[in-house]
Parts: sequence; structure tokens; C-alpha cells
Amino acid sequence: MNIQRFSAPTSREALAKARLAFGEGTLILSNRQTATGIEVVATAEDTVIGLDRSDKFSTRVVAQKPTFQAKQGVNLESKAEVEEDADRLSMSTLSFQDYVRERMLRRRNESMAPKVQATAIMPRTVAPDEKPLTEQLTALSVKPQVASVQTPVHSVAAELQAMTTMMEERFNTLTWLGQTRQSPVHSNMMMKLIRAGYSPNLSRLVIEHLPEDLPVAESFHWVMGTLERNLKIADTSRALPMEGGVFALVGATGVGKTTTAAKLAFQCATLNGSDSVGLISLDNYRVGAQEQLRAHGRTMGIVSHVAHDQATLQDLLSLLSRKKLVLIDTMGLAPSDSRKDDLLAFLDLPRLNRLLVLNAGGDGEMLDDVVCAFKTSGPQHAILSKLDEASKLGPSLDTIIRHKLILRGVTTGQNVQEDFELANAEKLVRQSMHSSKKSVFAPQPADLDFFFTTSTHKSPSKKYA
Repeated sequence: MNIQRFSAPTSREALAKARLAFGEGTLILSNRQTATGIEVVATAEDTVIGLDRSDKFSTRVVAQKPTFQAKQGVNLESKAEVEEDADRLSMSTLSFQDYVRERMLRRRNESMAPKVQATAIMPRTVAPDEKPLTEQLTALSVKPQVASVQTPVHSVAAELQAMTTMMEERFNTLTWLGQTRQSPVHSNMMMKLIRAGYSPNLSRLVIEHLPEDLPVAESFHWVMGTLERNLKIADTSRALPMEGGVFALVGATGVGKTTTAAKLAFQCATLNGSDSVGLISLDNYRVGAQEQLRAHGRTMGIVSHVAHDQATLQDLLSLLSRKKLVLIDTMGLAPSDSRKDDLLAFLDLPRLNRLLVLNAGGDGEMLDDVVCAFKTSGPQHAILSKLDEASKLGPSLDTIIRHKLILRGVTTGQNVQEDFELANAEKLVRQSMHSSKKSVFAPQPADLDFFFTTSTHKSPSKKYA
């Protein structure tokens, strides 16, 4: 078996040497870090496939009869031989053993699938002393079903495609991690992003575009600048109290929608007078929700209305059409709550905009589910609430960046008259990256591999730079 080792300062150069020696059919068996750089062990794909072409297997394929038992035996025996072949190869890592196993199994199924289908469809002459095929199947207590022959072929093809995608992701990750380890600045910036709460997908996209020749301090400012440019903030002239409109505050339970509505109403009333604001409550589930909004409105001289159905809501919107800003407080619903779709249909009215309220201290996966559940067809506007309670801002900023939300403001406490401000990208990113709190959940440099071993979500195609 022709196996060769290739050494180079970087993994990319080592892979190039391997491909130069074996061509497009190059099969990478292992790679490791050495004192001089990267060492890659490779061979030709045809050489590995040759191990699989045993006389025993060839004889068995020719001797097969078009029976259901033989077709079932193909997959079982194939898997057993693939396991034996993988053991003979003695790979250095489990991932590359899986890779070789997948390639061999795919080649074998591609070569055998036409034969299996042909024996199931083409007519065959029956010898005088031979029983018809239907009687043979009956004797075996198996019903003759053509679909049962083709279905396993399709399922195996789907599994092989999934395995191929997984192995490509793992190989790309190993290559990327090898390059990152060679640059202490890149590794340092990656750990800062992960510790700040940013997702591995977004962190990797940012670090991939980080210039290699920047020192640590400038690299840190470059990363923060990239995050700031991709955090969409509404222009100061488009502040909700000045722009006006009809907005329904939606989101999960306990994120502070009612208090946020009161803060926005106070901002507009301060600028334009209490007659410029309209308040409507749709929260018929939470005890005291209507009374809370009514109490806030009473302190500002604003009457709060209640809508029990869509017709009432339309009448109230017509009544308040002269108001500069109309705020609709809704009940908080979990993304999996079946009433969510009814609420979104309830709010499907002309000139009514949804304002998503996100908890700044929420978990990244939970925030992602909320955004997906309440997503609109057009631009999605959002407000970040409870900044004073958030231990990390990375997960919430990460969600806003990845989903391209337009941030209209932030809330920083429970005081209706003071704890609301317009969003500032520079301030938010700086606050997320300069967290002084140490957490037991913060990863260490040795844990970097675990963030990229598997991929649960597809990385967005957009490049952040």
C-alpha cells in the first residue's frame, strides 16, 4: 500500500504536496503537529479501494440470486467488510476512520445498486425443474414487494450523504483549528468572543477575516469594530417617540413588555404631550396586566384601553388614529405556545408594526428560538430590555447580528421615567467585551476544539468584515 508522509510549515502546504503526489484522488489518513510544522499522512484513494476488492466478495456478488434474502445480506455483509477494512488501515484518528469507511461504503453501493435493481426488474427464464420466484418467496415467508428492494438503496444514499457532509465539516474544522493555533493573536481573540457569550459560528466568521499581521491591541479594536458595524442600530432621528406609528410589543414571558410600553409612552408624552400617545392592552391572561398598564398611563395622563378581539382592536386604532404613537401591550408567549400563531394573526393589520422585546440576559438558544418564532416578513425591529440584569451581553448581541434585527432602544432598569435610552453600538459592544465577571462556565483555551468538533446549525453565508 503506497502511503507517504508530507511535512510543511502549514497544513495548507502539506495538503498541496499530497495532492501533487496523488492527484485528485488523494485520501488524507492523518495530520499532526510536529516541531517543524504540520505532518500529513496520505495515500491514493484507489489504493484504499483496492483493499476492498477481495476474491471472496467478487464471488459472492456473482453467485447472488434475485431473492429478498440476498439483497438484505448485501448491506449486512458490506458493513462487516467495511469494519474489517477500516481496522486494517489503522488510522490515527476516529474521524478519519469514519471518513475512509464512508468512502468505501459509498463506492461499493454505487457499483452494486444497478445490479440489485436489474435483478429485481428484468425477466428471467425459469428452468423446468425450478419453482417460480413467487413460490420461492412464499416458502421463505416473505411477501414479494419491489418497493422493499429500492427503499434501502435510497435510505443508504441519504445516510451516506449526511456522513459526507459531516466529515467535510470536521476536516475543514481541523484545518482551521490548526491554522488558528499557529497564531496566538487569533486564538486569543477567539477565546475572548466565546467567553463574552458570542456563538462559535459568529466568532469563527469574524476571526476568519482578522488580518494576520495586527498586534494584540489593534486586533482587539478590529474585532470590536467589526461587531459594531454589523450591529444594526436605528438612526437617532428615527427614535420611536419622534418617528411615531403603531407598534405592538411582542415576545416571551417576563421580558418586560408592559414596562417597556410605559417607558416609550413617557418618552413620547415628554416630547409631544400626553395627548400624542395611545395605549392598548391585549393581555387577557396575566393577572393584573391590564391594571399595570392602566396605572402607568394614569400617572402620565394617558387613558389605557382594552381590546378583547380583532374587531375591537380595529375600532380602537381608528379612534386613536390621530395619536402620534400608539403602543399595544400583548401577552407573553413561549415560542412553543400554540397561542402564538393566534396572536400573530390577531396583529396582522395594516400599518401595525411588531416590536420584539428581548431579554438582554437571556440564553443564546432561547433568544434564537424567540426571534424565529416572532419573525416578520419585513424588517424586524427590537428593543433590548433588562441590561442591568444581564451578566453577559454577548448572546443577545449575537442574536441581533445574526438575524439582522434593527435595535430601536434599550432599557436599563425599572424606573419608567429614566431607564430607557437609544441604542449605541459602540457602547454595547464595548460593554459585552469588557465584562469583568469571571464565570465557572467560561471556557479555557484547551476547550476550543469542543466548540468546533460538530456543527448543529448552518453558518450564515454572509461574511462579516
